[in-house]
Amino acid sequence: MPLTRRCAVVPVALAVLPLALAAAAAHAAEPQRYGLDPVHTRVMFAVSHAGFSQAIGTVSGASGSLLFNRDDWRSAKLEVSVPLARLDLGDAKWNAATLAANLLDGKRHPLARFVSESVEPLPGEGEHPSDRARVCGALSLHGITRPLCMDVRLNAYKRHPLPPFRHTAGFSATARLSRAEFGIDAWKSVIGDEVELRIEAEAVRNQHLDAEPGAPADSEPIPDPGPPPSPTDTPPDPSSSAATPEPEPRR
Repeated sequence: MPLTRRCAVVPVALAVLPLALAAAAAHAAEPQRYGLDPVHTRVMFAVSHAGFSQAIGTVSGASGSLLFNRDDWRSAKLEVSVPLARLDLGDAKWNAATLAANLLDGKRHPLARFVSESVEPLPGEGEHPSDRARVCGALSLHGITRPLCMDVRLNAYKRHPLPPFRHTAGFSATARLSRAEFGIDAWKSVIGDEVELRIEAEAVRNQHLDAEPGAPADSEPIPDPGPPPSPTDTPPDPSSSAATPEPEPRR
């Protein structure tokens, strides 16, 4: 190639290079798809028990998908389904009472579902400026859909230390809701209206994306699993109860 032609190519290459770098950066910054790990995602709820205490329960086995880029929280999108049959208040009668027709009505409405609509980053508390956000969307519960906002903190965003070493994002979130706004208004003298929510979630890149809510899921190996649980440790199945139990079970 003549020298003059090679010299002419150089300015063209220099002009194209920034465009190529910008395109590569834009591709690298695209949100990645994550699936919620049902084993390490759990919803905790607390509600007043006749003013004596805050009754605490959990729901395990949630499933869902997350589009996420740590440097651009506003592009995040979250869809979660929570199987209410996995609810556990620590007592079989209370579990059945909570899922009965006059409260959650778990047979007719077996899932709670949340779909995000907006994500606004908040000032970070750690070294990274984007560790917290306010996530607002629509919560469907008991056949009714209402807006719900959660305060979310990113706990970790890195490769998991245990095999198969997949990239994982871990979150903690809190929210409050009125159960009456979702048509769950029975037993007002016993059960408070305000429900406090705390969610702990782990999302794994390109994993758990086809999981059904409440279905068993594989997890990383546990170094010391200990002895297997006895048959008496198996949680009861609330859906097996034909009658509607009282919310205040008699001992």
